Amino acid sequence: MLSRKNLQNQGNPSGTDFGTHLGKCEEGFWVGVRVMKWSELTHFQLGKYAEYFVKMEFIKAGFDVYTTEIDNKGIDFVVKSNDKYFDIQVKSVRDKNYVYMKKKYFSPRKNLLLALVLFEDEKSPVLLLIPSLEWKNKTHSFLVDRNYEGKKSEPEWGININNSNIEKIKSLYAFDKQIKLLLK
Repeated sequence: MLSRKNLQNQGNPSGTDFGTHLGKCEEGFWVGVRVMKWSELTHFQLGKYAEYFVKMEFIKAGFDVYTTEIDNKGIDFVVKSNDKYFDIQVKSVRDKNYVYMKKKYFSPRKNLLLALVLFEDEKSPVLLLIPSLEWKNKTHSFLVDRNYEGKKSEPEWGININNSNIEKIKSLYAFDKQIKLLLK
């Protein structure tokens, strides 16, 4: 629990300006709550934040989390609940954009899930959980299959995120909604 004094005494060694918003703590005092400017993080920092964020959300949902030592197969970690195991690939994206996974690392199957974290400055991250078979089944037009035959780019699965589809994507793949489906 943050008190006013503790909040005021917290330093910011990174130099990043987080901004502040007023929030109410348990003691009833109004305190400044830091809000992140995600655009100031490097690609690597944002990715690491997303990975830890997703792990914490799975733990909160009652899963056991098993971290891989080396991420060379496109799996960031494994989760388990009720004797069901799932491989998790984490991706992060700022605002709305295109996100892709190379097919050689992301091969759709029943127990492979994409945990996609959406970041917008001064907003809390939004966590989506997309079953990999959604790409194989060509469920929605915003989920794309690109083979790039005869080109330099490697084949990939992707998701187009834009203003016209963001709310549908959030509705379909909200983390809490997908967790309930997984545990059925």
